[in-house]
Amino acid sequence: MTENAEPDQPDAADRRTERSEPAALRRAVRSYLDHLTVERGLAANTLSSYRRDLDRYLEVLAAAGVRDLASVGPREVAAHLATLRAGGGDHPPLSAASAARAASAVRGLHRFAVREGIAPVDPAREVKPPTLPKRLPKALDVSQVEALLAAAGAGLDEPLALRNRALLEFLYSTGARISEAVGCAVDDLALDEGAVLLHGKGGKQRLVPVGGYAREVLDAYLVRARPGLLAGGRGTSAVFVNARGGRLSRQSAWAILRRAAEHAGLPVDGAHGVSPHTLRHSYATHLLDGGADIRVVQELLGHASVTTTQVYTLVTVERLREVYATAHPRARN
Repeated sequence: MTENAEPDQPDAADRRTERSEPAALRRAVRSYLDHLTVERGLAANTLSSYRRDLDRYLEVLAAAGVRDLASVGPREVAAHLATLRAGGGDHPPLSAASAARAASAVRGLHRFAVREGIAPVDPAREVKPPTLPKRLPKALDVSQVEALLAAAGAGLDEPLALRNRALLEFLYSTGARISEAVGCAVDDLALDEGAVLLHGKGGKQRLVPVGGYAREVLDAYLVRARPGLLAGGRGTSAVFVNARGGRLSRQSAWAILRRAAEHAGLPVDGAHGVSPHTLRHSYATHLLDGGADIRVVQELLGHASVTTTQVYTLVTVERLREVYATAHPRARN
């Protein structure tokens, strides 16, 4: 949005929706989102997704004549959760992951309503949430990672080439999410000590090692490229900056990764395409392949539960099966 542009105004359909939704429902959702923001410290992106999910839920309740959360029963909750995957009205079907997130938002809203005395019972308690299929993360092998890193700055002038290589080296060396990388400030770096402070989901911080290759490339970027890029902006503490001197966005970081993958001859589309999480998945898988303890990997990734990290052990077991199938003389199925 430009400085002179007017703020976005809700269209007629949005205004009709707001007026048609009972005030008690809208107040309950606002209170719940405030609770998630202040007390739970959820990330802005997660809050935005929850807000959309709950707006859709309120539309369904209002259309069914429900005036407040105390009037919601298990039937309404179950029907809504079923339509998340099937689609309905103006809403297309959601993916399994998006449907699970939307179900979590609805269930959390009702638990909150009971705790705050807004409703006497939780109608979602007995409704089984949709189950997510167990899907193995996409991970590159070491040679593919090396090709990706080498291609990061291909065809670009030195400042941008150094920045791109530093960004991808940083992602693979630390296992950082792209949002954590672009949110990293210069003061978060302790390259002399081989570490960086990452700011993860929910405002949680963790100190992780930075490998020698990444430190070398980061040093070169910080000395030879970042000062020149900053000259075109108003000043920022961000480690990774764009060509105008501002903080690099997540979208731009993803575009850098995609461009490097294309130059390296790696797929960028489809189920096996390189994605923003690819280097993080590869980082975790390679650590486990190298003998790292799963609890250590959990801490490095910033997972609240080791259950989340255990999916990477499935990746390594799958690789062991592949090696066995090709190398063992009696492995034929």
